[in-house]
Amino acid sequence: MTSCKILVAQGGGPTAVINQSLAGVVLEARRFGDIGRVYGALHGVRGIVDEDLVDLSCETRHNLEMVAATPSSALGSTRDKPDAAYCAEIFRVLRAHQIGQFYYIGGNDSSDTVRIVSEQAQQAGYPLRCIHIPKTIDNDLVGNDHTPGFPSAARFVVQAFAGANLDNAALPGVYVGVVMGRHAGFLTAAAALAKKFPDDGPHLLYLPERVFSLDQFLLDVKDVYARHGRCVVAVSEGIHDASGAAMATLLAKEVERDAHGNVQLSGTGALADLLCDAIKARLGIKRVRGDTFGYLQRSFLGCVSDVDQREARDVGEKAVQFAMWGGRDGSVAIRRTGDYAVEYSLQPLQDVAGKTRVMDDAFISASGTDVTDVFRLYLRPLLGSGMPDPARLRHASVDKILKR
Repeated sequence: MTSCKILVAQGGGPTAVINQSLAGVVLEARRFGDIGRVYGALHGVRGIVDEDLVDLSCETRHNLEMVAATPSSALGSTRDKPDAAYCAEIFRVLRAHQIGQFYYIGGNDSSDTVRIVSEQAQQAGYPLRCIHIPKTIDNDLVGNDHTPGFPSAARFVVQAFAGANLDNAALPGVYVGVVMGRHAGFLTAAAALAKKFPDDGPHLLYLPERVFSLDQFLLDVKDVYARHGRCVVAVSEGIHDASGAAMATLLAKEVERDAHGNVQLSGTGALADLLCDAIKARLGIKRVRGDTFGYLQRSFLGCVSDVDQREARDVGEKAVQFAMWGGRDGSVAIRRTGDYAVEYSLQPLQDVAGKTRVMDDAFISASGTDVTDVFRLYLRPLLGSGMPDPARLRHASVDKILKR
């Protein structure tokens, strides 16, 4: 292909390292003389359809590196979920601009978009190389050991719960933190690595991989509170009952839905408030507090895993290499090897498109309210270097003189 033009876009929720992947694509593309221009679409696939394109070839390397180290999606993102007709419009624009390679950095829905566009190009006999670059803090892309964006979000969750635990130990009560994760509990499970001492929180974890019972939840909290005089709880926003109905739906008086009909789980604070109200009403515990981490965990500046940064850059670079040398469309995947090392492969788009990975049973304790050491060993290297290490006073007691 002679002097082809390529297009890159970012979709779905932003992450702390998604711009590393963007920079990886742009900078790696400059190494190939066959690539003439690198375009970017503003606000994901919506920018393609609206022809809101920018020429990333004009960016200096220095500025690209600065952007790469900045969280969130530098090109902007979208929550559009393209169907076949929408993808036909994407393909029409790509063809009009004579795009030879299409890169989409995103999660499950983004991979499906790439699949549909790839199929339409093949049917039209148009030479378009389509590569999906993985991204999601939920860590729920199949075929990957882990997904760029997740390690940094997990690092935030660990540190946030470590801080909440210290606060809760100083002023005992019940604390409930709601973490993102509609179907997969990886991010909520990460809170377990906040524990350093045996009585540290989170004392209880609730994941969407297990059925949630409000009655059992209250019994669990009551038991922990009786033993420790306090209780720290990590809850996934996607917890559901035996029928599969989200607890946010069952407990809330009014349910907010997004443009796609999904129950709005993040950013409302409803689930934390509802669980806290149940604890106060049925257990009689007065000091009960709840937080919803919401968007904070996605692009928190200054809380980024160096491992995540490196691998997010790598998947962008490998995407270009696969496009130039691989001879086929696909989705870049991260596979773990050795004690901790990774290798990259290109898996077929149909293997990942629209599918959801959940936590392995081996990661979840028998009680369903904690993780196993297998998960701790899985996550620890992903958090990166320089994790804070909380300490305690040894509390050498002084004998009492006055008798009360």
